[in-house]
Formats: sequence, C-alpha cells, structure tokens
Amino acid sequence: MKLVRTRNSEIEVDFKEAVLNPSTDDNSLYAPKTLPKFNLKDLKNLSYKQFALKLIQSFEFNVDDEVFKKALDSYENFDDKDCPIYIFKASENLYINELYHGPTRAFKDMALQPFGVLLDELSKDKKFLILCATSGDTGPATLKAFENKDNIKVVCIYPHLGTSEIQALQMNTMQAKNLKVMPISGDFDTAQNILKILLNDKNFSDSLSKLGYCLSVANSVNFARILFQTIYHYYVSLKLNKTIDIIVPSGNFGNALAAYYAKKMGANIDKIKIASNSNNILSDFFTKGEYDLRGRMLIKTISPAMDILISSNIERLIFDKFGDKRCKELFDSLKEYSFFQLKEDELQALKEDFEADFCSDIECKEYIKKFSITSIIDPHTATCFKLIDKNKTQVICSTAEWTKFTPSMYEALFGTSCHSEMEAMIDIAERYEIGIKVDILDLFDKKKNELKIYESKDLKDNILEWIKK
Repeated sequence: MKLVRTRNSEIEVDFKEAVLNPSTDDNSLYAPKTLPKFNLKDLKNLSYKQFALKLIQSFEFNVDDEVFKKALDSYENFDDKDCPIYIFKASENLYINELYHGPTRAFKDMALQPFGVLLDELSKDKKFLILCATSGDTGPATLKAFENKDNIKVVCIYPHLGTSEIQALQMNTMQAKNLKVMPISGDFDTAQNILKILLNDKNFSDSLSKLGYCLSVANSVNFARILFQTIYHYYVSLKLNKTIDIIVPSGNFGNALAAYYAKKMGANIDKIKIASNSNNILSDFFTKGEYDLRGRMLIKTISPAMDILISSNIERLIFDKFGDKRCKELFDSLKEYSFFQLKEDELQALKEDFEADFCSDIECKEYIKKFSITSIIDPHTATCFKLIDKNKTQVICSTAEWTKFTPSMYEALFGTSCHSEMEAMIDIAERYEIGIKVDILDLFDKKKNELKIYESKDLKDNILEWIKK
C-alpha cells in the first residue's frame, strides 16, 4: 500500500518515505487512500504483539516484517512484557483501557517506543534530526524512544510552564548527548507552528543536509504514530467481544483518529466520543460543524496535554470522509480566515461515527473525586466521564498515570493545594494504597539540565549550532 497526500491524493509515496520524510510542500499529511479490511478468524487468541503484526501486515507496506517485529519487541519494556495495555473493568458496562504502562507513564509510549525502533531501522546509514513539539506527554516519550541512538538526534520543543512539573522533569533530566530540550515562550499551538515552519523551511533542511542530517518528525503528523495507535483500539474491541463505544480525551486528535481507523478496518466500534477540556474546539467541530479560531485564546487547564486549539489530525479525518479537494478547500480557508464551516450533510456524516462534549476543570475534579472510590484517574481521563452512556458498553482511553499531575490530583481529592509535589504524591499513594514507580520518585533527586527559555525566532539558529557540536 502507498500513502497519499491529504490535499492532493494523486501524489503517493511508500510507507518508508512517509515515515522518514513526512513534510510536504503543500502542508498535506500522508494518509491511506483506503483502509484495509481486517477481520481474520481466531484473532482473539493471538498475543498483543502477534495481533499487532497481523494488523500491520494487512496494510501491505513495502517493509520487511522483521523490521516491524523488532519495533513491536519494544513493548517488552512495559509493565507487562506480554501485553502493553491493561483493560480494567470499572462497572458492568464501563471499562478503562489503561494505555500508560510504558516507561514514561503516558499513552504516547504505545506509539513512540516502537516508532523509535522503526525509524532507526528504516534510516540505516543516514543521520536524522527528529523534531518534536509537545504539550506534555509526547516530549518525554519521544526523548525516551530515541535515547542514545547513534545516528539520530532529537530536538523537543515545549511551552515553558505549559506542562506538569513531572513532565518537565522527565524532559529536563535526560542526559543523553543526542537529546536537546528547548522550552519556548508561548503555548503548544506556538510550539506546533514552529515545528511546521521548520519542517517546510528549505533553508533549514539544506543547512541540515550540509551537516549530514536528514529531517523528520515524531509528532502524530507522522503516519507511523497513528498506525501503532490503531492497534490497541482494535485489540480492545476484540478482547471485549461486544460492540463498544470508545471515549477519548482529545487534543491533537491522533488517538481518536486511530479509533476511527480501527472501526473502518472492521473493529466492533459504534461511536467514538471526543472529550475536550475548556479548549473545546473539537466539541464545537463535531456538534456544529465549524472550526473557528477567530478571537480564540488558549485556556490553561488541569489537563494540559489537551490544551490545544489546532488539532492536526482532523485533516486526515476530513480527507477520509470528504476527499482531497474538499480537504484542501477547508484548510485553505482555515489558513486564510481562521475558520471553516462544514455543510450540513458533511456534519451528519461525522455524527454517524462521532459524538463530542467538553468538561470544565471543576467538573473534572468532581469526576476524579467521585471515581476515586473505584480507582485513581488522571485529569485527562476524567474528562471522559461526561460522555458515558450507562446503557452501552463504554471503553475510556486512560492516557496518563495520575502521578504526572499530582497538584491537580491533590486538590481534586482533598480540596486543598499541596506545598511539595513529592510529598503530595506519596500522601495520595498511601491513602489510596497504590504504588508509585521508582522512576517517577527518582526524578525529584535528579539534576536538571540548565534551563534556557527560547524565543521562536531563535530556534532555527540554536538547533543548527547544537547539531554542529
């Protein structure tokens, strides 16, 4: 199978090309023109890795199976080496798909651990600079995935004070020489825009080329990320062996898009429910059919990984639903007018697969407190509870471990702020009799790298200077 551009589907590339060179001169993303049907018999008896390989093989990419097998072996670094996810039954019709049992305690490990191996295998004999923009979880997961890779350097851009303390510690305490963390003035949308500008800056890529480096990206604009995420949505539907709704806390929409792909490939999924925080751009999109950035300011919430207004992967959904010409028309409008509006029949087509709502911080804290009788959930997972339908089987995607957001958790659980994040974390663990990974506690004792705050205009030159060292 080839992948095509979302704004011009006549241009197609191999999977390897899309992974190594995801940027395009027309700002398209690469996506499948059609998705394979995947309904082989006896899938439910396969291990997670066996199932994952079968699903990947259904795409018929021109990549040796051994490469994907090696990538999937990275799941042996998770809490359970046999299965990287844990399906927790919370009540009769409610399940929590815990996706955070990897090395950085966030669902991004599910895609980035195998992606790190995949890119390393596909880029043999070449040097690569990987760019990453993060609102909190992608950064630590990307840095961990490429840590100490000989021919790969990573630059991680994130909004200073726009992540949790633990997320910032995870990024700023990594000492591998091939990793560079660059906090910026601005929010995640600023960071993501910088990434897109750099990817399409010919002068920047030419300068890297002279230094012997190719340029790629680890964000979900890279289709490989979506591929690895599609697997666990299909897998959970198979394991539960019933029709399910999947509720996804959404920011950049990659996780929800992967659930949509899984459904189209044959997974027994009815509705994909999009949970937003007060930055409810996606709930507006799925309920009103409009994407409106005009006069809109990003709101800081207790679910920072969802503090996003420009959700990149919406483009892949629109391409799949309405084709490349309509996709280009809508995103040209978004670029020029900061707005686009779907037609009524297009909105109804979306509603066949999607529902959406948003959750305020106050509501989020109430859900955390209420559900603590059953389990401790992080502020992103908590946004999903507003979308539960007790009459249907619901699967909530739990995207991060609670330890990454301790101050918000402490306030939600006990109604008061904490003075020491480490002490608060231990207090929660003791009161609720739950464990904390040693790696998380050790972060408080590690030496932080020297922190410099970068201005957007200076990033390109600073990155090139670092590459030269």
